[in-house]
Amino acid sequence: MSESAKEISKKSKSSFYYAFNLLPEEKREAMNVVYAFCRKTDDIVDESNEDLNVKYDKLRKWRIEFERAFSGHSEFPLLNRLGKTISNFNIPLYPFFELIKGMEMDIQKDRYKSFDDLLLYCYRVASTVGLMTIEIFGYKNPSTKRFAVDLGIALQLTNILRDIGKDAEKGRIYLPQEDLTKFNYNESELMMKVYNNQFKELMIYESGRAKRYFESATSNLDLEDKKTMFAARAMQHIYYKMLGKIIAADYDVFNNNIKVTKFEKVGIALGVWAKYNLVY
Repeated sequence: MSESAKEISKKSKSSFYYAFNLLPEEKREAMNVVYAFCRKTDDIVDESNEDLNVKYDKLRKWRIEFERAFSGHSEFPLLNRLGKTISNFNIPLYPFFELIKGMEMDIQKDRYKSFDDLLLYCYRVASTVGLMTIEIFGYKNPSTKRFAVDLGIALQLTNILRDIGKDAEKGRIYLPQEDLTKFNYNESELMMKVYNNQFKELMIYESGRAKRYFESATSNLDLEDKKTMFAARAMQHIYYKMLGKIIAADYDVFNNNIKVTKFEKVGIALGVWAKYNLVY
């Protein structure tokens, strides 16, 4: 835990880093701390080959230390900084606990029967991050919470579509089982990364879902809050571009390296910042 929050954010090469790097210093530092918490929570589950019980114990300790951080008494400096950030920006606590529950889901299961099951997972691991960060950005309209929730789902669904092959290598299938059945594409084909018409139709269907959540997010963001949400909007544009690249590759995520380049991320972030800071 010796790395600084900024180092964790920068080293990840995440779209988040490029999206919020143009924020005022106080908000940028707060975002780095929140992102570092999310990254470290995810790493407990994803970055090790440890026994599941060990991961459970680490996640349980992380939750306890998070609670201790409210009074500045965690053994982890990052969590103590997070406690101060939560207090300074009056961030609700429930998204943090829900995020940890989302990580527990990754330990508990590697299949999702229905889209409703997957939706809960997406909410917990992604929408929660949006609900944390909008408090740092600042907003006036309650509908901005809905924007955060729907955008988180859109981003996570896009991630899932991009990483189908990588997740399969780890034995994970996030696409709902009912959808595989609907398009007559089976689990063994997915594990072998079979690209065929059935897979393409399945991907068209899932991409359409992601698009609808992107559109719903946009419709819930009031004009009055667009300026303060420019970093979130940058994320939205970066991931929408990624979804576009999946579509442009004819949905063949198995044989194409789908990514938005650093140059593209910087350009999008600067473009969105200029739009909302020079126009509104």
